[in-house]
Amino acid sequence: MPDCWNRYPACAIVLSRVNPAEFPSECLNPDNIWCQIFAPPQQGEARPALFLDRDGVVIEYVRYLHRAADVVLIPGAADTIAAANRLGVLVVLVTNQAGVGRGYYGWQEFLDVQGVLLAGLEDIGAHLDGVFACPHHANGTGPYAHPAHPARKPRPGMLLRAAGLLGINLDNSWIVGDASDDLAAGRSAGLRGGVLVMTGRGVTQRDAAVALSSPEFEVVVAPSIRNVTGLIPLLADL
Repeated sequence: MPDCWNRYPACAIVLSRVNPAEFPSECLNPDNIWCQIFAPPQQGEARPALFLDRDGVVIEYVRYLHRAADVVLIPGAADTIAAANRLGVLVVLVTNQAGVGRGYYGWQEFLDVQGVLLAGLEDIGAHLDGVFACPHHANGTGPYAHPAHPARKPRPGMLLRAAGLLGINLDNSWIVGDASDDLAAGRSAGLRGGVLVMTGRGVTQRDAAVALSSPEFEVVVAPSIRNVTGLIPLLADL
């Protein structure tokens, strides 16, 4: 039985060509949501998290990105993640992967892209604590066909699952995205707030994202992820 299964019974191992030393647990849970945990949750008080969309936030937006050669980290993304790491804030990637669901590419291509991303972070001493990916889509194929899967953003399923596996305090957590759906997922999960960045699709999503603001959920607009550390209370003392 894989160690991933023993530690996280909501996950099941997925076979791949990836070196296990580089990816401690590659997991598809029973409803085909990818959950990749890089360290066991610490005992004690729940910690806040910085949830990040991937494409257009951490790496340059490419529609249906699946080639490792096309991966480009957005300037400042690794520095922001490293800053959160130093504060003990969990950093969790939450990404819709309709390209997998629609059969445009597979999980191996997803892993190839992730490998470049993780290596780029490691180069400056940054790391992710978890990666969650939802392939389900209304136009998906086979088991990935679903009209409104609870894990697909704007629904909060990936964030809630991460909270359960990693021991996250959602009340003090934030999400950074380039689309209103990212922030809507954060609001539905009970996060403190969300940041819409103007990279990726952000410019076209501004009005819809700002409309999500409420006394319970703060919305901040930023030029890029590199500006996040000075804008939200979670990282305000950096």
